[in-house]
Amino acid sequence: MTMATGTESTGTVTPPQPSRNRARRFRPDRDVREWHGAYQPYDLIKEFTVAFIAVVILVTGLSIIFSSPDEAPVTVKSWSLHAPVDFAGTAITELDGTSGTASYGPPYNNTQGSSQSIGFFSPQKWVGVHIPLNTAQDFVLGPLRTLPNAPLVQAAVNRYSSAAPSQQAAWTSAYETGVQKATFTAGRLRLPPGRYGPVAVIISDLESMARSGALDGALLASNQLYDTNYTKPLLFIADGAYLGNLAEQQHLTGDQWGMMNETGNYPGQAWLWLYTLWYQVGPIKSSSSADLWVWAIMMLLTVLLLLLPVIPGLRSIPRWVPVYRLVWRSHYRQTGAAPPGGPGHR
Repeated sequence: MTMATGTESTGTVTPPQPSRNRARRFRPDRDVREWHGAYQPYDLIKEFTVAFIAVVILVTGLSIIFSSPDEAPVTVKSWSLHAPVDFAGTAITELDGTSGTASYGPPYNNTQGSSQSIGFFSPQKWVGVHIPLNTAQDFVLGPLRTLPNAPLVQAAVNRYSSAAPSQQAAWTSAYETGVQKATFTAGRLRLPPGRYGPVAVIISDLESMARSGALDGALLASNQLYDTNYTKPLLFIADGAYLGNLAEQQHLTGDQWGMMNETGNYPGQAWLWLYTLWYQVGPIKSSSSADLWVWAIMMLLTVLLLLLPVIPGLRSIPRWVPVYRLVWRSHYRQTGAAPPGGPGHR
């Protein structure tokens, strides 16, 4: 009887099969040499404790020295109190439909030609209007109709609403010209004489409503138990110049590279610099679709970041840029070893 490894009962020789455990070829772009050098003990608990105590001392000390910014929130009331003429000038653009919000397009309205697009790519248009806003009704006429015991205001609102569009345009156009020379004295808005019709009463009483704080409540009113949707007051305030002036004072405008949630917290959210950067780069900064361009660029960068481990070349950048040698400089100084995957490992 023949006894041999690799034979079957028939006596034929079975060809050798490739081993599944055979080591694959080493590729510097993909693989790292296994470390066979010395190891040093590392007390993780000690390092964590020291770092924690240092951070607590640092945070406590800085909070005592610099305190925390506590700027008053920007509301429609504060806007009308600090910049009454700007409020009136913005309110008239909401009434005649020429404000930024009124002409923005989706998701607020169907203004023609306002959707941002890159060629055929126009998600703003595809999604359409899903937060419908009529600035004249939602920001001006609607809130005024909620005022109790105000027959003169209701009469002015009814007169304006029932007038022909051409007559409405004549009143609002005259008011827009007059408000540029307006002043605010003795608690009232003063305009030069003009044919303003009921618009003068409408804007004047809307300003009084705002200065009392009632307009903030009217813009937030909803059928929900908790009013947490600040879309309307935020859009109304953003259409004026007051919020932009505050942002410039706090170094928060786009060309000042600022962005934050709370005014006064200089220099803001520094981690958002990459997003705001693109608004300062031509031709994006002069494009009518700047928001879409910036969004597309950030999505592309996000995808590249997610795929970084599998993209040849990009995944090798940390090895080509020897920052790690600075971090572990004491190790390389003592051992004289070349970095893994470097010239010493071929």
